[in-house]
Amino acid sequence: MNTSKPIAMMVMAILCHAFIFAQDIQLTKRDSIVQSYWLVTVGANAVDDSGDEFGELFDFKEGWNMVPYPSRVSIGRYFKNGIGLEAIGSYNQYKEGKIIDNVVNPADVDYWGLDFRVSYDLNMILGETGFFDPYVGIGAGYTDANNQGRGTYNAVLGFRTWFSDYWGVDFNSTGKWAMNTENGTNHIQHAIGVAYRFEVEKGLSRKGEEKLALLKEMEEEQKRVQDSIAKAEEEARLLAERLQREKEAAELAAAEKAKKDAEDARRAALQNKINELGNVYFKLNSSYLTSNDKELLDQLVAIMNDEPGLAIKITAHTDSRGTEKYNQWLSERRAERTVEYVLSKGIAADRISHEAFGETQLVNECSDGVRCTEEQHAKNRRSDFEIINFDYK
Repeated sequence: MNTSKPIAMMVMAILCHAFIFAQDIQLTKRDSIVQSYWLVTVGANAVDDSGDEFGELFDFKEGWNMVPYPSRVSIGRYFKNGIGLEAIGSYNQYKEGKIIDNVVNPADVDYWGLDFRVSYDLNMILGETGFFDPYVGIGAGYTDANNQGRGTYNAVLGFRTWFSDYWGVDFNSTGKWAMNTENGTNHIQHAIGVAYRFEVEKGLSRKGEEKLALLKEMEEEQKRVQDSIAKAEEEARLLAERLQREKEAAELAAAEKAKKDAEDARRAALQNKINELGNVYFKLNSSYLTSNDKELLDQLVAIMNDEPGLAIKITAHTDSRGTEKYNQWLSERRAERTVEYVLSKGIAADRISHEAFGETQLVNECSDGVRCTEEQHAKNRRSDFEIINFDYK
């Protein structure tokens, strides 16, 4: 029975239905929003430097100072991630009779401010709020007010209302804290201005992104239907490849393990061979090698010549008799003499190292204050050998 024709008709029906449904979902201009732009604002500012500006925020009559003409200009760059950088210049005038720093101002005094700030668009957190665009920011600046110049730390809270993609109104209040209170007090600066943005780059709103995601999902569904027949064959091929890779990986892991086991066994065998040589034993208060010691070290040299990838550390020790300082010095001498002999036999210096432990690593209970025979003490006057590196060939 030939089933290809019914299947093809079913696939076509599904695709036609999806296409018709997609016609009802289209991206429009309303689905786009402004994401990054340059911004210029021109407007007015009011300064409250009464000395209690944070306690009486709306003391317009005695605390606020304004001039009757444009007194504030700013330029800034705003990015897709919601961060904005802005430079602001402002002029004002402390009016005669106003409260400035808790006293009545005796005469008009100019106010100049230059500020830089970093702001963040709260719509990135709140979601799109239409024409209402709130933001917060921090920054720093320099203010010359009441004949006192001072650097300031700034914090701003504001919002913009947009009438189009380019024009809007900016409202904000900035708290300014003097870096050095000897040069001036803290104050608040309120501002309102006409905002114009240019080099506007637009993107999709949240609703537009949802539409785009739905369109992509429908497109993927159409492709999934078209690819459903070939998918089973592709999955079978991928499964075969995966099984082959797993087989090769298992074989490689087994080979690596066998190699490591061989290296470990070879290293253990070498350490046992070196251990069977025994230790170099020294006479009391002596660091000189006897003829028997040299014969033992000759055997160690022979092993190292047979194994060019072998590196040895010689550790030297003393018994507990004598002071700790003397025993440490003596063990160092014993280690050095042992190493010098091995080097004299042609072994490279980078293949043999040493460490001295004094009386800190006794092989029996013969510590300070314990009575022991000379034979027991002699077991501690030794140099022994440890493999620190072995390159398996």
